[in-house]
Amino acid sequence: MENPVYQRLLPIGLLTCSNIFMTFAWYGHLKFKGTPLLLVILASWGIAFFEYLFMIPANRWGRAVYSTPQLKIIQEVITLTVFCAFAVLYLGEQIRWNHLAAFVCILGAVGFLFLPKS
Repeated sequence: MENPVYQRLLPIGLLTCSNIFMTFAWYGHLKFKGTPLLLVILASWGIAFFEYLFMIPANRWGRAVYSTPQLKIIQEVITLTVFCAFAVLYLGEQIRWNHLAAFVCILGAVGFLFLPKS
């Protein structure tokens, strides 16, 4: 039998990898404003291919231990975490207090989703 910790952590790790690729596909081109749009679109599609290589198994295997809404909210939290790191480290932007407050509100939604059914 599979290790239950591994079954729970593997989808989260795969979702994290997927979101790193997704963030570069969607926002990485912002540092290359002089690059023609068509080239940026093609490069983003190429990067997004790798996103799907991680996302599809994450959702398929994750569905064995998480509900579909739980998978989605996990993915959204990972997306925001990866995006914040990307915005600061790659784009040189600053995260302000209102960004953090919004993130805390989303974490509250996560808490509600993972409450027991009874």
